[in-house]
Amino acid sequence: MNLRFLPLTLLVASAATMILTSGAASDCCSTPPQVDTIIVTGQYLDQPMKVTVAVPSSYLAEGDTAHYPIVYLLNGHGGNHKSWSTLLPLDSAANAYECIFVCPSGMNSWYWDSPEVPGMQMESFFVNELIPYIDQNYRTRTDRAGRAITGFSMGGHGAFWLSWRHPELFGSAGAMSGGVNIMPFPTRWNMPTMLGEQEANPERWAEHTVINIVDTLEPGTLNLIFDCGTEDFFYDVNCQLDSALNARKIHHVYITNPGAHTGPYWSKSIYPHLDFFRSHWQQPAMPAAE
Repeated sequence: MNLRFLPLTLLVASAATMILTSGAASDCCSTPPQVDTIIVTGQYLDQPMKVTVAVPSSYLAEGDTAHYPIVYLLNGHGGNHKSWSTLLPLDSAANAYECIFVCPSGMNSWYWDSPEVPGMQMESFFVNELIPYIDQNYRTRTDRAGRAITGFSMGGHGAFWLSWRHPELFGSAGAMSGGVNIMPFPTRWNMPTMLGEQEANPERWAEHTVINIVDTLEPGTLNLIFDCGTEDFFYDVNCQLDSALNARKIHHVYITNPGAHTGPYWSKSIYPHLDFFRSHWQQPAMPAAE
């Protein structure tokens, strides 16, 4: 499903109104939403990771024992755990969507296990250490239907890379202006450091790009949404991904609008993703691919 040129101003209007209302209500609430920075360590990274976590007011209310859906928000190249705080009011959004937000530091990793850098095994860290840590220390829904992931730019590639390779962990996934096909960009954004030079490692590069793992997806396994601005340098590769998913008959939502590779674009495009995720939190979980 392709929603080309559906105005983002219309898509975000109800969400923005809801968040403003929620924020106003929290002013008189004795338990405001909470945004913290935590540190998670593990064997797969050679340095500790700072992670921003936001929980809604209800999570902190006395006597609350509910478990909450969770959204992992991935940053782009050059960003960190604070990036999403500049694009989305995490506290009021956590209230409005009644969910937990987790914003890890991408560390320019492209969310791969790097074959070149032993201390940057980000995929393994994410799957084996970060998600278990969050689930053990917060009242999260641990069913895949209650766990979503999205991100912008490098983080969009990462969200699809992680969810497509680990559908047992995620029920929904998205990408905003995602670098979903890395092959046209052989020298950019730290990728040669992570993968080695493309010319010397063509098979490795081909194996580490999202568009080339479309054939591993089973129809009906993941709820997918992605978008890209028509002035974005990743616009063509996102349109290619849309075509590849259509050819594979993988149901998805693809939204295009005027816009470039900028924060103001992502600060609007995140709301259709959150609305999409919430619509699926109440539905029965789809079976994960074997």
